[in-house]
Amino acid sequence: MVLNAQDQKLIALIQGGLPLSSRPYAELGRQLGMAEETVIQRIRNMQEDGIIKRMGIVVRHHELGYTANAMVVWDVPDEQVQRVGEALGRHACVTLCYQRPRRLPDWPYNLFCMIHGKDRERVLNYIESLVESENLQDIPYEVLFSGRRFKQRGAKYL
Repeated sequence: MVLNAQDQKLIALIQGGLPLSSRPYAELGRQLGMAEETVIQRIRNMQEDGIIKRMGIVVRHHELGYTANAMVVWDVPDEQVQRVGEALGRHACVTLCYQRPRRLPDWPYNLFCMIHGKDRERVLNYIESLVESENLQDIPYEVLFSGRRFKQRGAKYL
């Protein structure tokens, strides 16, 4: 698929982030002189053609007041990883939960979950609550608080 000028303008707009609006595609359409449904269909076509690989959200937690960010790493027995990961992922305080291979002997952890909070004490309380509610007292874990923020942005296509 060859991109026409309108599609190039659309990509340039969306790679900067969608408008903060209840109808972001309608807002993009107003900027481009096209209907909301046309914007949605053009994005869908570009995804189907592999021009746009994926669309996702970059949440800027710090700007929302969440300044304590911790990755909790767990050493979960392999046969329990699926169950524990799903259980942790159901909690509102867990924004991300995924499995990774261990890197023995230095790194025994195989389950990672991200927790954002307004302060460190609140995050530590969330973790304590997770351990208690999911009966994880016998699962070793470490809490790794972020020390620095790096630029977060979506994909750039143009």
